[in-house]
Amino acid sequence: MATNDEWKKKLPPDVYYVTREKGTEPPFSGKLLLNKEHGMYVCSNCGADLFSSETKFDSGCGWPSFYDIASADAVNFHEDTSYGMVRTEVTCKKCAAHLGHVFPDGPEDKTGQRYCINSLSLHFRKKRLDYMRL
Repeated sequence: MATNDEWKKKLPPDVYYVTREKGTEPPFSGKLLLNKEHGMYVCSNCGADLFSSETKFDSGCGWPSFYDIASADAVNFHEDTSYGMVRTEVTCKKCAAHLGHVFPDGPEDKTGQRYCINSLSLHFRKKRLDYMRL
């Protein structure tokens, strides 16, 4: 795994701040908040698959929200007691980038979870359509 100095050279300053210093982008500022295309949301640091567009929903919180992860190997969970709160931090399992937090107030008809994720911690890989050959 890369060192913080290596990440600092590789990543734009705002991405480094969010993913390596556990920062948060301002609400409603993320470029992926309103994205409705089909595909996969991947880690902005290492490219690992994290969230399918099929699980994205509009929670109104100001950050991209998902009700499930792409696979059991996608993320790790850590207790976060910063700012006088107790939350569950979500990090990329492959490179340990800070992604955001998960809360138990997601869609009840799905998982009941709301993965509140910074756009800066994600890249979007659009699903390619496969057409039948006639």
